[in-house]
Amino acid sequence: MLSDTARPVIEATLPLVGSRIGEITPLFYQKMFAAHPELLNGIFSRANQANGQQRQALAGAIAAFASHLVNHPGTLPEAVLSRIAHKHTSLGITEDQYPIVYKYLFEAIAEDLAEVITPEIAEAWTEVYWLMADALIKIEKGLYAKQANDKMWMPWRVVEKTPASPTTMTFVFEPADETPVTPGEPGQFVSVRIPVADGLLQARQYTLSADAESTERRVITTKFNDGGEVSPIMHEKIQVGDVVELSNPYGDVTLDDGDGPLVLATAGIGCTPAASILRTLANNGSGREVLALHADRSLDTWALSDQMLGDVQKIDGASLKVWLEQPQAELAAVGAGAGAGAGAAETHEGFMNLADVEIPENANVYLCGPLPFMQKVRSQAIAKGIPATKIHYEVFGPDLWLASQN
Repeated sequence: MLSDTARPVIEATLPLVGSRIGEITPLFYQKMFAAHPELLNGIFSRANQANGQQRQALAGAIAAFASHLVNHPGTLPEAVLSRIAHKHTSLGITEDQYPIVYKYLFEAIAEDLAEVITPEIAEAWTEVYWLMADALIKIEKGLYAKQANDKMWMPWRVVEKTPASPTTMTFVFEPADETPVTPGEPGQFVSVRIPVADGLLQARQYTLSADAESTERRVITTKFNDGGEVSPIMHEKIQVGDVVELSNPYGDVTLDDGDGPLVLATAGIGCTPAASILRTLANNGSGREVLALHADRSLDTWALSDQMLGDVQKIDGASLKVWLEQPQAELAAVGAGAGAGAGAAETHEGFMNLADVEIPENANVYLCGPLPFMQKVRSQAIAKGIPATKIHYEVFGPDLWLASQN
């Protein structure tokens, strides 16, 4: 917890620092990468630097952490810390890198707030940083220790490459050496690290879209134009037989161990964790009550539609509702024989709306998709009386909104 000395200082300066953090973080990254360009090689994403996502994520995390310390003394924002730690470990962040971040972040704070910064303010925010860093380091050490090996990156060979829609591709990998393999969990992700056009290594996280618990293969489904450098190369250059580097599996939004009802609400390529969960339930012969909800532009653009439709039919008590932004003729095709397992879905035209959806009592709700989609559906779920603690979500991008929900 914050010290009695630091707490009133943070409370008084949080609005100011919060209002300036969006300017502080670009200056921080500029300083850090100038001194440590090696951090751009396989750790930090250039694409996320260019589009501002990384800056927003850092700003949101710091502001949310400080706000939590002020408003909830004696506790830590466990959900936020867990989400960040899983992202960090999927990229190989290590304890010795935290002092580097501290040095350049606080140089940026001192420069941006030069007219108002005092030793007391600097000391208080230093306390905030190290409280957050120490908590993350502890969680990350635990996550690394759970792996079946002590390696960050392992070679995996592409054994299948299959279009999942006109803009998405499913890759199946098998181990390319004898490194012990950690089984994943439905909902988790792995990082893929490859050299991009100029030879720099860049990493991108992808959800395991099937067979998550296997130690013999990894399956991911990628979208060609996701704003990054890695996916286009995966689609255009990586071929069957090629060997690429994968991380161990990480991610804290996973299928729970209970037997209660599940609601899986997804949009676009966000269907991958739901597809993974459905595949695991189908493989295990589960009779669990599952309500799968998916929104997409069209049947044609719905990645993994055959897999999801087929697995829903294999699960006793499972049902699927689909919202497509296309004429009724295409919607009817979902229930009239389009694809494997067709006929399993109740179809709607337009955007997903939970107003007329009957949510099973005491269900755990999982969300994945674009941020506006998750904001809307989460609000609709809460309006229907679902406790916030029963709603789980994953997003690969800024944690500003996510942090504020915990």
